[in-house]
Amino acid sequence: MDPIKNPYSPGAGAPPPELVGRDPILNQARILLGRIQEKRPEKSMLLTGLRGVGKTVLLNEIERKARAQGYHTIPVEAVEGKPLGPLLAPHLRSLLFELDRLAGMGNKAKRGLRVLRSFLGAIKVTYQDVSIGLDIDPEKGAADSGDLEIDLPNLLVAVAEAAEEKNSAIAVLIDEIQYFGQKELSALIMAMHRVQQRRLPLILIGAGLPILPGLAGESKSYAERLFSFPSVGALSEEESARALNEPARAVGVHFASDALREVFRLTKGYPYFLQEWGYQTWNLAPTPSIALSIVQTATPEVVRRLDQNFFRVRFDRLTPSEKNFLRAMAHQGAGNYRSGDIAETLGMTAKSIGPVRAKLIKKGMIYSPAHGEMAFTVPLFDEFMVRAIPEFQPRLM
Repeated sequence: MDPIKNPYSPGAGAPPPELVGRDPILNQARILLGRIQEKRPEKSMLLTGLRGVGKTVLLNEIERKARAQGYHTIPVEAVEGKPLGPLLAPHLRSLLFELDRLAGMGNKAKRGLRVLRSFLGAIKVTYQDVSIGLDIDPEKGAADSGDLEIDLPNLLVAVAEAAEEKNSAIAVLIDEIQYFGQKELSALIMAMHRVQQRRLPLILIGAGLPILPGLAGESKSYAERLFSFPSVGALSEEESARALNEPARAVGVHFASDALREVFRLTKGYPYFLQEWGYQTWNLAPTPSIALSIVQTATPEVVRRLDQNFFRVRFDRLTPSEKNFLRAMAHQGAGNYRSGDIAETLGMTAKSIGPVRAKLIKKGMIYSPAHGEMAFTVPLFDEFMVRAIPEFQPRLM
């Protein structure tokens, strides 16, 4: 069929044609947005889930809804090794200038700019290789200590007060939030605590890997009372069928029941993989009826594309010892893995594999779903590791 009319959209953050199975999370976000505008307290949200489940898609949809409700939005993607302050500052600068231009009495937007100037004086900020500054006097004694856990709460309170004065509200949306260091995450949590205590119209909606609740709790024990942590998981078989069938039916195309069952078996309901299989089967299908045989024919090409792109970019970031560790996990098949079993496979002690395990967690490749257990953050990565390293020969790390 015509690839130009293909409704499926595999890609990081690319919106699927049908956002299936996410109504509870979107409804929770709707309530959060509405309550904050009504000056009622509500927990901010930190979405958690594996790679490819659609967290970024959900963040983008929530941002769209927030803007439709009159929110000013600040979308940020955390980057491994990049500090929080320089990521936020350019967006806050633009927002405060925008608030300052809004009609109405008051000067809290100008104060917010002075506080931001103080904050910028304590850190060096560049955006797209351009140094960010403000030609304005700083607010002395506000956000200028050089300690992020003191300065960021003062800064976000000043920004939120400026929005409140203009009868507006702010939604900060941060993707890949697990990449922040403990001190940065702690400062962000402290800032949101201060904002919530004062019932100011600023919310945080973040997304990260399943390690995020643990990281937040380690940074500040009250994080669980400040945030909700909705889990974004795989779709059910029925939801997976809808995600494929509804866009197809809209243009007169039909998936056979056994074809849908096969796609679910192959993808295990993970949205990114559903889009990839949908995309390739559409392109291969000669008629508007997609049969099981088309799915089977498309599968090798889908696997090749995933191996070269989705999986490979993660694999290439690994050191030889990290690849060896992950291959030892995959050697045991699918599921969660006990540290002792990995160590035994590698001919090492559980203690000696600890440093490599810690590095893989920091890189976002694995996480600990329970004490003493590990799991891949990337669905089906165990199968890829077997394809990437077919002959596994454990070696000391």
